[in-house]
Amino acid sequence: MPEFRLVIGNRKYSSWSMRGWLVMKPAGVDFTETQVRLYLPESPALLAEHSPSKEVPYLLHGDRGIWNSLAIAEYMAEQAPDDGIWPVDPGTRALARSVTAEMHAGFSALRRLFPMDMTQHHEGLLPGEAEQRDVTRIDALWGECLTSSGGPFLFGAWSVAYCFYAPVVSRFETYGFALSAEAAAYTDQVKAHAHYAEWFAGAQAEPWEIPLETLVGP
Repeated sequence: MPEFRLVIGNRKYSSWSMRGWLVMKPAGVDFTETQVRLYLPESPALLAEHSPSKEVPYLLHGDRGIWNSLAIAEYMAEQAPDDGIWPVDPGTRALARSVTAEMHAGFSALRRLFPMDMTQHHEGLLPGEAEQRDVTRIDALWGECLTSSGGPFLFGAWSVAYCFYAPVVSRFETYGFALSAEAAAYTDQVKAHAHYAEWFAGAQAEPWEIPLETLVGP
């Protein structure tokens, strides 16, 4: 099988890289990593050397290039159809796709003003109305999925939905948002997962620190 290579950004700050990486980990394939540091003046040029979209994550599989974390998830589901990347049941799979797509396309206020800053704590920064709507929606969505599946993850076992909401778990930890008891317990469950812990350990090992004001989007 051709080699898989995943281009990622900073583990501390690149939530989309984290999603792509988490999709790859349980897929039953070996892959190498190429890391491009973000938030540097030369970062766009460095990204262009590895990713035609100038964004991460970017997956190379032989002569194929796949960009966008959701496209990577779908591609790996085709490459490893028996590894649980999506739930097997068609109805559950449709719901998981909807939940994942909502994360992929939505929650822009939360993502913009409360960026992933994985190894820091910035408690006391209160969400505005738009950001609180995003937090409330995610909390309710997790509750619905966990009640339906019985846990321990959103659709029972590991799936793409787990991967896509894992960076949100990090955000809730960083900013200390108030959550329901069920959502708070779910964040603990995710943080205890071996792949989340491996990514977090890599983030802790990175020596680069970016000021929060640099991370916040326009």
